[in-house]
Amino acid sequence: MRFENPLKRVEQLKRVKNAPKESQGDRVPPGQFVTDKFPVLHYGETPHYATLDDWTLRVFGLVEEEQTFSWADLMAMATQTQTVDIHCVTRWSKLDTTWTGIPWRQFVAGLRVKPEATHVMAHCEQGFTTNIALAVLDDEDTMLAYRYDGKPLEPDHGYPLRLLAPKKYFWKSAKWLRGLEFMSGDRPGFWERHGYHMQGDPWLEERFGW
Repeated sequence: MRFENPLKRVEQLKRVKNAPKESQGDRVPPGQFVTDKFPVLHYGETPHYATLDDWTLRVFGLVEEEQTFSWADLMAMATQTQTVDIHCVTRWSKLDTTWTGIPWRQFVAGLRVKPEATHVMAHCEQGFTTNIALAVLDDEDTMLAYRYDGKPLEPDHGYPLRLLAPKKYFWKSAKWLRGLEFMSGDRPGFWERHGYHMQGDPWLEERFGW
């Protein structure tokens, strides 16, 4: 299967001028439309798993000890359910979405992160990556999410596990998560290398980096 050049996709999005003429409310960032749907947007094919028996999440980089978590390891951790708004760089926002997962603060407390670490690179299936600052992840509403609306994530929405960082554009909430690399300093992930903004704050409309 052939996929559209990601640079071309970003350039197409830059040319989109359709935006709300009026405010959508104080919960909706500028330039966003509210939808009740949950659009599916990603690059590449959707992975499918017959079983999670061999699935792992690797934690590496600036940690005192690299760790590998099985699915059973994660399911043994305490969970949290929360309702948040999400905002996509392609201009849709969906309000009151409910997720269940492992709170980031709880998960990282079990790691021995080196003090020089400032950022995380999320590594996902098919080589997809995205960067995010530790200061952003250190929030009450970030998590490793595995349920949406009370059900396991659908494959197109990241099954079995995705990062959830709702204060950033939704591409930062990386789907099909398989690794977390702790880094000193920032470096671009997949979409950031192809033109998306390094930070991706929807309230500042940080859609594009160049």
